[in-house]
Amino acid sequence: MKGNSSWISCYRIMIFCQESHSQSAAEYVKSRLPEVLKQHLQDYEKDKENSVMSYQTILEQQILSIDREMLEKLTVSYDEAGTTCLIALLSDKELTVANVGDSRGVLCDKDGNAIPLSHDHKPYQLKERKRIKRAGGFISFNGSWRVQGILAMSRSLGDYPLKNLNVVIPDPDILTFDLDKLQPEFMILASDGLWDAFSNEEAVRFIKERLDEPHFGAKSIVLQSFYRGCPDNITVMVVKFRNSSKTEEQ
Repeated sequence: MKGNSSWISCYRIMIFCQESHSQSAAEYVKSRLPEVLKQHLQDYEKDKENSVMSYQTILEQQILSIDREMLEKLTVSYDEAGTTCLIALLSDKELTVANVGDSRGVLCDKDGNAIPLSHDHKPYQLKERKRIKRAGGFISFNGSWRVQGILAMSRSLGDYPLKNLNVVIPDPDILTFDLDKLQPEFMILASDGLWDAFSNEEAVRFIKERLDEPHFGAKSIVLQSFYRGCPDNITVMVVKFRNSSKTEEQ
């Protein structure tokens, strides 16, 4: 699992990935996606008023482009690596979140409410199950519901054998949030291992009580997930908002 965060002009962008097989797909996204997003966001900012683009379209286009690039490279080397991709783009008074896969973002607003920033892409969901069936695929239960009995999420970057069958797709869901309205205290970006052990509300309460810790509670919640018996990979990024435009992260 890989997390990456950087300032891009007037933006703050956080990219969170969880590999499904080997690390090559997550490493590729971590090294390549910030670079291409930086270029396209800077171009957009230069002519924002006349542009037909938006933060949402830029994120969608570049996520799909990165997936095509990866498939070309990984197919040649027969590398079946895949990864989730969760992106949080902080700009002015807005937070735009793009998600592919089953990593998840949750925000704590000014009243302590848990606000979902993304929706997991799981094979058992009706919309995903119907799409997989239309593509000629199937889902089966092997510890968890899996596409073709293999992958426990229905969308990802990479995973070329399942992409070739069109049963797994790279299309992101993208949501936008008004920071002035929410007045967020912090947000959590985490792999599915955390969410197997904690509900959104539990995770927010747990972190809220530990924001004074060196890692804003991130290390503690990872350990607590492990103690609760989670066998999966657990990686957590906690982003603490100082105000609507500045953040700290651990």
